[in-house]
Amino acid sequence: MEINLISDTITRPTVEMLDAMMAAKVGDDVFMADPTVIELQEKMANMFGMEAALFFPSGTMANQTAIKIHTQPGEQLICDKWAHVFNFEGGGAAFNSGVSCCLLDGKRGMFNAEQVKAAINDPENYHLPISSVVAIENSTNKGGGACWDFTELQKIGKVCRDNGLAYHLDGARLFNALVAKNETPKQYGELFDTISICLSKGLGAPIGSILLANKQQIKKAIRIRKLFGGAMRQVGYLAAAGIYALDNHVERLSVDHERAKKLGEALQNSEFVKNVEPIETNIIIFYVNDKISETDFVNALNEKNILIISMGNGKLRMVTHLDFTDQMLEKVVDVLNSLSI
Repeated sequence: MEINLISDTITRPTVEMLDAMMAAKVGDDVFMADPTVIELQEKMANMFGMEAALFFPSGTMANQTAIKIHTQPGEQLICDKWAHVFNFEGGGAAFNSGVSCCLLDGKRGMFNAEQVKAAINDPENYHLPISSVVAIENSTNKGGGACWDFTELQKIGKVCRDNGLAYHLDGARLFNALVAKNETPKQYGELFDTISICLSKGLGAPIGSILLANKQQIKKAIRIRKLFGGAMRQVGYLAAAGIYALDNHVERLSVDHERAKKLGEALQNSEFVKNVEPIETNIIIFYVNDKISETDFVNALNEKNILIISMGNGKLRMVTHLDFTDQMLEKVVDVLNSLSI
């Protein structure tokens, strides 16, 4: 039995999700004529209390579209040094929108309002790029699934409003954060100008992300998605998976979180592990001690059919998900308790 803890993106649709996909009513979404896509978009917009939504093939495309909506070439995006939009989207902010990034030195991927305020360039100083948008990521990927304090997000939002900056949320794993912090989608819909939501991570859909915004911004997003090559045809089959995930896979995220904490306990007790970051959601970040290399640790688990990933600079990651069962959890814990390298 192979146990894949590389990411929560490796899940396969459940039988029930596949049934929902096969029963979907579809049309040509390029002509805005796919009823299931329309249903998903309206469902998400209503859930977050925002005006409109647009379905995308990937979270990266949704984020990059949001950045392009909010900026002009030569301007600047403010984000954390560990932000996904900077580290893991292929340099898209520079390539697609022609913007530079001001990287804040946050903690576990999270910064504060004072840091944002200090980073905003004087718009009258033509030597400096115009600061146009602040992007945050909740939960944080490189930060080990850490969740932002909502009060701090509100403070950052005020800084953005006071200085005329847009406010974007990379909510790839936002539902993990909502469940962990007992927060609501509407809290976030009231705060942010644009929000991207990934359906193919913790929620277990095979593909797809949603961008939420006002109607005018979504009208721009449709054109940008076309420019990026993201317009799709009978994509309602995939939208149906997203609808099923929203209806059936949100509350169960707490199960992934509990399993992640149990893995963290086993790692902390391992003689080969130096430190485990605090675990709030479904991501476990840890560091091996000086006795071994991270490659040796990864390979030792691979030999036991347990797959994990290195994030570089000594960081290792495990991610729990829909396809990770209690039986698998028990096996991984047993392997960690008896591991020899």
